Amino acid sequence: MTLIEGSNIFTRERLDKIFPSDRTDNFFEALYGDASDGAYDISLEYKGMDDEKIMFEFHLKQRPGKCLACNLTYGLPTVFERHPIINLSGMAKDIEKALDGTRVCSNWQVGTTKEKSRQLHVLPVSFYING
Repeated sequence: MTLIEGSNIFTRERLDKIFPSDRTDNFFEALYGDASDGAYDISLEYKGMDDEKIMFEFHLKQRPGKCLACNLTYGLPTVFERHPIINLSGMAKDIEKALDGTRVCSNWQVGTTKEKSRQLHVLPVSFYING
């Protein structure tokens, strides 16, 4: 499958189904007890694919009036890998469905947080595929 084919599969609409926007509020509700205490919104962005993996990024966008400090985001890889609301195993199943059962997501890996700007931090995540 090529990058272009992947872009046709992982459209904005599909990405929003795999990682719905309300998951951000649910995540902060679980962490802090109040969704409004969250400093950022989380979205999923498609970055590409090869024969072994599909690459995405979680975009952490600063909320108005909040501070997106490094200390809020650098510990997230471990949290995102395990947190039931982020639900990487459920995302893997949704990715398999998007691929019409032609591939199986055998594993995933969350990379290191990258600060793109003071308002945007990025967390890469790769889903390993075979089949």
